[in-house]
Amino acid sequence: MFLLLHGYLAAAIASPVPVAEPARAQQIDTQRSHLGFEVRTRLGGQVAGVFPVFDGAIHTLPDGRHQVRLRVATLAAEIPGRARYTAWLRGDHFFDALRHPWMEFVSDPYVAQGLADGLLLEGRLTLRGVTRDEQLQVAPAACPRPGLDCAVWVSGDIQRSRYGMDDWRLVLGDHVLLRMQVWIRDNPSP
Repeated sequence: MFLLLHGYLAAAIASPVPVAEPARAQQIDTQRSHLGFEVRTRLGGQVAGVFPVFDGAIHTLPDGRHQVRLRVATLAAEIPGRARYTAWLRGDHFFDALRHPWMEFVSDPYVAQGLADGLLLEGRLTLRGVTRDEQLQVAPAACPRPGLDCAVWVSGDIQRSRYGMDDWRLVLGDHVLLRMQVWIRDNPSP
């Protein structure tokens, strides 16, 4: 089963969905960045996991504003050290990753100068074939060139029920807390 999933993931990653690209983009450094999540249990504990496979970019639009596009492989999502939980996470009742191997966030355009002070990044999240408006909170930067000289810290609170992930409601809370540490590569594409 692992080989089948691994092969499917490789095929999904090798054939990304074509997207019309704006003129210039800074790629997210997937080697240095980290995407994680946690879900609270009804007994006060938490289940924490990671998204080890993702790609994304910050695009400079013709009017000078920026836009983030982030794709995350749900088929690679895992709860470290918990194979059974990981299988459930990827399964039909949560990410349904065989049918929906990617989730994607596309932000609304924003003014880049606001990033240093922190900002509320609004956009659309597509998960399990459902697209909803969501907000991510970008923390104030700790340096003059966020993403290059220091990480950009991003958090979000997503209600899983809004995307049809209603299983295990007696055990798990509805809110999924996203935590991201984002670095970008200092090589804008032409």
